[in-house]
Amino acid sequence: MESIPHFLSHYGYLGIFLLLMVGIVGLPIPDEVVLMFAGYLIFKGYFHPLPTAATAILGTYCGITVSYSLGRAAGSLLLNRYGHLLRVPPERLDRVQAWFHRMGKWAIFFGYYVMGVRHLTAVTAGASRVRFRVFALFAYSGGLFWALSYILLGYFLGEELPKLSPELRQMVLIGSGLMILAVAAFFLCRHFFRRKLAS
Repeated sequence: MESIPHFLSHYGYLGIFLLLMVGIVGLPIPDEVVLMFAGYLIFKGYFHPLPTAATAILGTYCGITVSYSLGRAAGSLLLNRYGHLLRVPPERLDRVQAWFHRMGKWAIFFGYYVMGVRHLTAVTAGASRVRFRVFALFAYSGGLFWALSYILLGYFLGEELPKLSPELRQMVLIGSGLMILAVAAFFLCRHFFRRKLAS
């Protein structure tokens, strides 16, 4: 985890793209930490906001699309046979599939904020034959919101970010993820409630 700032400093915007793409596909890369340090590098003046956001969003979209395509092509057979390579024990796969079928398409949107399952929700969507148009709507809007929120978090933490211990950083990630989820859920509920009143 400590090598992420050095990797981003060395490879720049390409580093953001590559880390997020392979991390979302399932390799053991802390995607939120990548985004937060990208925001920190904007704060320091090393990165510019627009290219940083663009490469982060593009890497996110590529990674989640690859995961969906894998699910579409091979479905749960691929995960059952090779899931151990992506750190996916069968019990986690079962939980994610149950969560996906319970929440439907919103699991694709909110799955970004649940560590270790974002690529699984995309694979499950592909295996469940969710149409790409529907998948793209929820996955790409969720990815946009997720990437920008953590970039902004890193930017506003500023000089405090490198001072955080790994344990405290993990707590910040979880807490901020829960807070963002709560805000998103509030606005979604309000939107549906207003639509219900209007109909």
